[in-house]
Amino acid sequence: MHLSTRPSARAAAITAFAAALGLIAAGCGGGSSTPAPGGGSDGSPATGGGGATGTLIIDTSFIAKTLDPQRDLQPTALMANKATYDTLMSSKGAETTPEPSLATSVTASKDATTYTFKLRTDVVFSDGTPLTSKDVVFSFNRLVNLNDSPGFLLAGVTTTAPDKSTVVLKSKTPNPAIPSIVTSPALGIVNSTVVKAHGGDDSANAAKLDKAEKFLNANSAGSGPYILKSFTTNDKITLAVNPKYWGTKPAFEDVVLRNMQAPTQLLNVQRGTNEIALDLSAQQATSVKPNSKLQVETSASPNLFTLQTNQDPKISPVTANPKIQEAIRNGINYAGMVATAGTGAVQAAGIIPIQFLGGLPTDQAFKGDVNKAKQLVAESGIKDPSIELNYPSDISVNGLQFATLAQRVAADLGAIGIKVKLIAEPVATFLPKYADGKDQMAQSYWGPDYADPNDYLVFAPGGSVAARMNWKTGADPAIEELAKQAGSTSDDAVRKDLFTQIQQKMNVQSPWIPLIQPAQAIVGSSNLTGVVLNPVWTLDISAVAAK
Repeated sequence: MHLSTRPSARAAAITAFAAALGLIAAGCGGGSSTPAPGGGSDGSPATGGGGATGTLIIDTSFIAKTLDPQRDLQPTALMANKATYDTLMSSKGAETTPEPSLATSVTASKDATTYTFKLRTDVVFSDGTPLTSKDVVFSFNRLVNLNDSPGFLLAGVTTTAPDKSTVVLKSKTPNPAIPSIVTSPALGIVNSTVVKAHGGDDSANAAKLDKAEKFLNANSAGSGPYILKSFTTNDKITLAVNPKYWGTKPAFEDVVLRNMQAPTQLLNVQRGTNEIALDLSAQQATSVKPNSKLQVETSASPNLFTLQTNQDPKISPVTANPKIQEAIRNGINYAGMVATAGTGAVQAAGIIPIQFLGGLPTDQAFKGDVNKAKQLVAESGIKDPSIELNYPSDISVNGLQFATLAQRVAADLGAIGIKVKLIAEPVATFLPKYADGKDQMAQSYWGPDYADPNDYLVFAPGGSVAARMNWKTGADPAIEELAKQAGSTSDDAVRKDLFTQIQQKMNVQSPWIPLIQPAQAIVGSSNLTGVVLNPVWTLDISAVAAK
């Protein structure tokens, strides 16, 4: 979902990042696409369930290499798994505040290292087996030990079960983001008995021993409102209502997620009923006028485009020059960037999206000054400064091409006396070089792994993302101390203040120049309710109903 540089996720990140455009309809691998007999892991009927009727159609550009929840963080898979697997905590609609789901309560230790979850006692899996703490322990241990893309979410966290209805997560270091992290569908709870029977393993050797992915690509083993009926990686995901779901029954009996490019999505949603289109650009969405048949929502995406400058003078004495860095920050035409991105886009006020705790309001966004920028270039002592700007050429995010923004950057900086050489690279070439800290200046983006500002601490000096621009530990002790404090308290009021201070300082001096949060759009039939975008799992399918 972003330019990840975590070692265990680098290969997956290249696939996921390239897939943002739908250029690769789904990742490779993933196992069988044959539907399970009857659609459920227990052979239960794929229909029925509390009055649910009809079929909901969701068109999206597929980004899903597997539906094994503990192996994948790609958007389409997260959306499908949100419907088939329950999590300890969740959130409603576009909200990001975690609230109990499988858990009835959560208690945090004062040092934010230990979280105790009390579980509901009335939850059953789709085969009728009661869900208990042993299933949570198995699911979380499997996620960590598979060492696949989502494994970092529980890095340094151990999971234990004092009794059947209690789960304790203990982190080696303070981690106030845990309640938000466990909302991720990647932390969906699987039926440990069923998964083990089909090759699942949660031991330290799970990466080698686990063979359950093929089964989980054809069957769901969860307790969610839907069960998996079929999955074809580059074509379709079909869900059927879970007749044994413990909670409020969903409105639709069946759900079909279809792999469609945006122009086709636009045509389909305009002529259908009970349909949703998820991947229209801001321009496409605004071309659709809300009427008796359609509803259109355009808002700022949590994806955040940034420009960043390398701090190592060996890579570039120009970008490492503080005066040049400040000149670049002042020389960008931010209003022009927003206008390019379309209706619903906003200037990024900091490195944390406006939707999240600690996100700066848009009225605090940096205001450039072209005259000041020109003066700073003159004061830098560098004659005719020139910089190479690398960006990925074969993808877009929220319908926005990186080349479009890169060209604007080059024009803006050229106007203040900095020559920019644009270097367009396929993402498979761009990402390794960027990860190794070799780019003089880069344009990239970050999409949230979970809805909490802790996900952005990697931008502080010494963090894994800061390393990409050689912003090393000791580069800014004040920011580093604030980051340390922000990551060690569970008091949200304190955290909000600390993250505000961090971003205000970064907006004055850091490698990061936040550009925009592009527009995201969702278009649905007007008879539907619950058609709301979520920053992590895109859409809560089970919350969609017909009027």
